[in-house]
Amino acid sequence: MEGVTGALGPLFLLILLGVALGRARFPGGDFWSRLEGLIYYLLFPAMLVATLAEADVRQVPVARLALVLLGSLSAFGLLLWGLRRRLALDTAAFTSVFQGAIRFNTYVGVAGAAALHGSAGATVAAVAVALMVPAVNVLCVMTFLAAGTLGDAGLRTSLLALARNPLILACLVGAGLNLSGVGLPGWSREAVSLLGRAALPLGLVAVGVALRPAALMRRDGGLWAASLVKLLLLPALVLALASLVGLGPVGRDVALLFAALPTATSAYVLARQLGGDAELMAAMITGQTLMAMISLPLWLRLAG
Repeated sequence: MEGVTGALGPLFLLILLGVALGRARFPGGDFWSRLEGLIYYLLFPAMLVATLAEADVRQVPVARLALVLLGSLSAFGLLLWGLRRRLALDTAAFTSVFQGAIRFNTYVGVAGAAALHGSAGATVAAVAVALMVPAVNVLCVMTFLAAGTLGDAGLRTSLLALARNPLILACLVGAGLNLSGVGLPGWSREAVSLLGRAALPLGLVAVGVALRPAALMRRDGGLWAASLVKLLLLPALVLALASLVGLGPVGRDVALLFAALPTATSAYVLARQLGGDAELMAAMITGQTLMAMISLPLWLRLAG
């Protein structure tokens, strides 16, 4: 347990630092919103390109990893739709619960994988991101569409945003550079790597800044339903499938880590833009992030 908490503890401290900075409103103005944009559109894509372009993906069990992660996501996506009436949620709340149950915080996932297993963990995490980011975004857009919160203009805007998603594009660029054998030639390797190294610490602090503790005052069954799936049921299924298909320790830990991550802070923006329940989404992001500080080490300890 000490090894797991020793690896994840510094990550959680950076998130708590972000909470403190957010409450102190330091440095003020629109600094954090602009920094989030820099991380999302430049620094994190640079990290994905640097990792995927140079990675020996032959060492990653891509097919088994995809079966475990995408199979679990699809299963719980279908389950939530099957239980929609029993959950007794209005349309806006249901779309937020769906996001809260299947979205994951990419920054925490990649940072955690690297902390646990070094470069091998970072490589598997980058592959996991390449698999999951397109799938999760497509599932969420389809949910907004099926729930009827999008008009024609909203659908076009969502599909265009999906095609321009910087994480998806970075995964495609990194994979293309890897498969072509070009990699990152010359000085570009170190330059892109340096950019990427700034993404994780800044991303973790930004996660803390985005948390809204006041939102936890809202008592809503949807909050607990999404958190039950995200922090308990989804990790349990992933751990079982990982054992069934024979994922090695690194692949198993990374798959479990991504399954047990709290939902993404970007889900709040999507809920606000596409007709979801933004306040419920804020409560889920905050509650899951705080609860994951306890649940994540316990899951990884159980796997080990």
